[in-house]
Amino acid sequence: MLPLTAMGNFLCCVKVEQSTVAIKEGFGRFEKVLQPGCHWMPWFLGKQLAGHLSLRQQQLDLRCETKTKDNVFVNVVASIQYRALAERASDAFYRLSNTKIQIQAYVFDVIRASVPKLNLDDAFEQKNEIARAVEEELEKAMSAYGYEIVQTLIVDIDPDDRVKRAMNEINAAARSRVAANDRAEAEKILLIKRAEGEAESKYLSGLGIARQRQAIVDGLRDSVLGFSVNVPGTTAKDVMDMVLVTQYFDTMKEIGAASKSSAVFIPHGPGAVRDVATQIRDGLLQASHQ
Repeated sequence: MLPLTAMGNFLCCVKVEQSTVAIKEGFGRFEKVLQPGCHWMPWFLGKQLAGHLSLRQQQLDLRCETKTKDNVFVNVVASIQYRALAERASDAFYRLSNTKIQIQAYVFDVIRASVPKLNLDDAFEQKNEIARAVEEELEKAMSAYGYEIVQTLIVDIDPDDRVKRAMNEINAAARSRVAANDRAEAEKILLIKRAEGEAESKYLSGLGIARQRQAIVDGLRDSVLGFSVNVPGTTAKDVMDMVLVTQYFDTMKEIGAASKSSAVFIPHGPGAVRDVATQIRDGLLQASHQ
């Protein structure tokens, strides 16, 4: 049995697949575009099938090396999606011998004209603008050849590995600096709060000591007055001497009860209490006179 293609040629018939068109020539001259289906092709009258043209959307992935404004070499990866126009199939078939090479030339030209105007960081941020510039140039150029540019994508901008490592180190250093500032700020807040707490504690402690001393003074005054009333003939001086002696013995008792006490009274002895009392009394009198 003959193959279907050979049988079709023998019967002067050709088949055109879906999403494809065929170019019919007569004696080497273009005659018409054949749509999908079965067509009469009388080869004995000089008719022939010049070829087929796919109307499916196609994708071309390109990798273009170029340099940024700050002298960093990068590889720009672009994806071009395009298709032939059915109504201009003859132009798409006859006017270009290699569509992919033609598209690549336009893409490289636009990328190498756009990226050198940008710093590396700006190139990453303006990928969409670069893709739009490539698409506009391609659309303007390829429409004359019967092709439509469906979409242009800048998939990636890939600098050298050493540049990427340097960028990562810069980002890491910046993040470390921010973290250090945050830690320092937190420590500053802790120190401030601790100082405020200590100041408040000392203030309250001072109030407590002042109230304690005021209570002692009030108690001594009441004791002196009560003793003077109940024991006739005693003076305030006698009462104060007795109170100081009592305080002296209480202090000695507490010192003796503490096993590791380092307090020392010089001079030591009950008679020294009179000297202490005299010094306190003289100091009070001198302060009152001043």
